[in-house]
Amino acid sequence: MTKWLVSATLALASVCFGADMARPKAGKVEILPLKEVKPGMQATAWTVFSGTEPEAMPVEVVGVWKNYLGPRQDVILCKLGGRGKETGVAAGMSGSPVYFDGKLMGAISLRMGVFSPDAVCGITPIESMLEIQDFDSSRPADARTPDKVVARLSDAPDVPSDMRANLPFIQQIETPMMFSGFSAGVLKQFEPVFSQMGVTAVQGGSTASHLTAKPAPGWEKSLNPGEAVSGILVSGDMSATGMGTVTYNDGKRVLAFGHPFYNLGPIDMPMAKSDIMMVFSSSYQPTKFGSATEVVGALKQDRYTGIMGELGAEAPTVPVHVRVRSLGAGGAVLGQKDLNFNVFVHQKWTPLLMNMTLANSLQQMNEFADEITYRISGDVQLAGSERLHVSTVQAGSDAMSPLPLTLGAWWGDKFTRLFQNNVTTPNLKQVECVVDLLPDRRIMSVDTAWTPSAEVTAGTEIPVKVFLRPYRGERIEQNVTVKIPADLPKGEHRILLSDAVTLNRLQSAAVSSNRYLDLPETVSLLNQERGNNRLYVSVVQRRPTYYSEDKTLPALPLSVLNVLQSQRSAGRALTGIAESAEEELSIPFDQMVTGSFSLPIVVR
Repeated sequence: MTKWLVSATLALASVCFGADMARPKAGKVEILPLKEVKPGMQATAWTVFSGTEPEAMPVEVVGVWKNYLGPRQDVILCKLGGRGKETGVAAGMSGSPVYFDGKLMGAISLRMGVFSPDAVCGITPIESMLEIQDFDSSRPADARTPDKVVARLSDAPDVPSDMRANLPFIQQIETPMMFSGFSAGVLKQFEPVFSQMGVTAVQGGSTASHLTAKPAPGWEKSLNPGEAVSGILVSGDMSATGMGTVTYNDGKRVLAFGHPFYNLGPIDMPMAKSDIMMVFSSSYQPTKFGSATEVVGALKQDRYTGIMGELGAEAPTVPVHVRVRSLGAGGAVLGQKDLNFNVFVHQKWTPLLMNMTLANSLQQMNEFADEITYRISGDVQLAGSERLHVSTVQAGSDAMSPLPLTLGAWWGDKFTRLFQNNVTTPNLKQVECVVDLLPDRRIMSVDTAWTPSAEVTAGTEIPVKVFLRPYRGERIEQNVTVKIPADLPKGEHRILLSDAVTLNRLQSAAVSSNRYLDLPETVSLLNQERGNNRLYVSVVQRRPTYYSEDKTLPALPLSVLNVLQSQRSAGRALTGIAESAEEELSIPFDQMVTGSFSLPIVVR
């Protein structure tokens, strides 16, 4: 009798589960309203465990948590069976559609606790996901962007670690971010940024290294419910893709994840099919491993209850070419590596991705070492005739941060400033970056300077000796001739012998308060920045310099200053510094120049 009951129970369960066994396809589907969801329902979820074909797994409804995610934001609590119970609720399962009696209930999007023998998950009701609209242009205040990570951590309430370990909590399933072509060292440095935004950084390979934003042939029949889908942040010789599962596809519009990717609101990001290699089972952090294969459209919305993409759409990306050359004695090219990739366009994300990709380009060179100097030249072509050119030289130091990360941050800062202007969004057409690796540590500091007489006459020239101390060897003597401006008033002044940082800092501090720089003005300011492989010689007088957008106004007469200030608004204030430094000349070196020295003079 007992055997018969067990067999009958298993058969009944098989019938209930088998009712939903037909693999879901794109097209209109009947919706199961949340009000009809009851505890004990035996449903079916679809997700990919290996390859591209989704598999069915049984789901048992435990109940509905009302208002768990906010007002009228309910969660369906369930337990996974079958392979889902074996693997646990894995990162990458987000969006797996759940059906009852052929009706779509919602998407697996949350998981409960860790180290639990039960694969307990939360389901976002499909009704909430269908509220995502194409035309919604609002931008969520709690968007997860790199600039907010530190602020969010500092504002978070302090919960004792022993309490956090014992609380039964339900949280968003992590989105596995697959990084291909990135070194472990770079990922280790940037991983905290991603993890604090609910993304699991995973180092892996790629099945399609040269993805373009143009949809591949056959996009019309792609991304059926249950299949894996990826949003692409970087593609090419390096790639970074965030992976989840398709919940709904009406033939044109695709819904996935059941929770936000980064909650960015309206976006334009390449959307691709994905191939799953395996699901790594773990009671702590089970994760799907896979990679993007072909672009089939573009993600258009990243919202609280899911992401929405459009099949066949093409998202803009920034094409980037990085050339890294290893130079020997006399400048001979010993080796060269060319990298090509495309970067997702977004005000907050593009700078971080530029930072990360350049750091990675440098750290993977065989010549990477302490005793090395990097010489970088970058060109950014914007729509129209705008072009940005920046350059720098960085030599090895004893700083905690490796030089590739320092240079990546310098490079990313240029894009931060481009995207931070509040007037025009930059349209980047092409980015080129050339990095030369010089074979030794080429750095020298300004030591001291000397002139025969501190008393000078306006309009004349005086000789100056400058002494610079290199990293190794005897100090270098440089003779220069400085012209004293004819209009320099009588009194005490000084000759400033300095690096680029000293002069750039004066201008940067003055213009930072102007919140309404337009894009051409921002480009102009960046182009004005001085290179740090030069010694700059300036005559400094005790009259203020004022800055108007990208214009420098030294020794401004009081009458002119009053007129300019009366025409300014609070957001475009005329800012200044106490002195005026008139650059007379600069001397190029094949080394990084640091420090400064002031030589006092008196005009009689």
